[in-house]
Amino acid sequence: MVETSISVTSYDMGAPMEEEQGENVLLHTTQGDIDCLFHRAQGSDAAVLWAGSWRGEEQAQRSSPIARSVAQNLVKDGVASLLIRYRQNGQLGACIRDTQAGVSFLEGLGFQRIALVGHSFSGAVVISAAPLSQAVVAVVALASQTFGARPVAHIHPRPILLVHGTSDQRLNCYCSEQIYSWARKPKELVLLEGASHGLWERKDDLLPLLHRWLAEKLQASP
Repeated sequence: MVETSISVTSYDMGAPMEEEQGENVLLHTTQGDIDCLFHRAQGSDAAVLWAGSWRGEEQAQRSSPIARSVAQNLVKDGVASLLIRYRQNGQLGACIRDTQAGVSFLEGLGFQRIALVGHSFSGAVVISAAPLSQAVVAVVALASQTFGARPVAHIHPRPILLVHGTSDQRLNCYCSEQIYSWARKPKELVLLEGASHGLWERKDDLLPLLHRWLAEKLQASP
């Protein structure tokens, strides 16, 4: 049977992880359990969901360096972050539903303004997931693939930021240029000269850009 919907039935909060400055969350859903890492911001109603940015298995789980750095800085601005690990990595439909479950979890905690961020394959995931919830107010796609990104026009009137490295040998920066052409305003495209698919070569430009953009769209104090 093809999965068509997902609901969060309950969740368990784990102990804080000092090295990650977050706490483990296990979402129990109608389609299985989803591992997450939660950066809590007390009293906040704004959050960022980092799709697919919590990776690995059991003790080897770790966050992506981009998500970790920006999430920790956003907490200081009163913005929470939820990093989710996909149940079936690489399966577009399943990963979209995992992202939906993460959004539903955040809404249940009282978050009213949510931004979605995805890198590479996950860029298409967040583009597809964004129109499915009114709580989503902004989208960031980093070095995104085009497959699964055609619904980008439906993100309107939410803003979208597309970032790509000009030296990306896995997904040419043409991918983000194509998605930008499909998108409706408000939209922004930033090409980072010399950056590869991971974008980390230009972290000194990328991390402040993401921090400022997300804080602004979530109306946080920079």
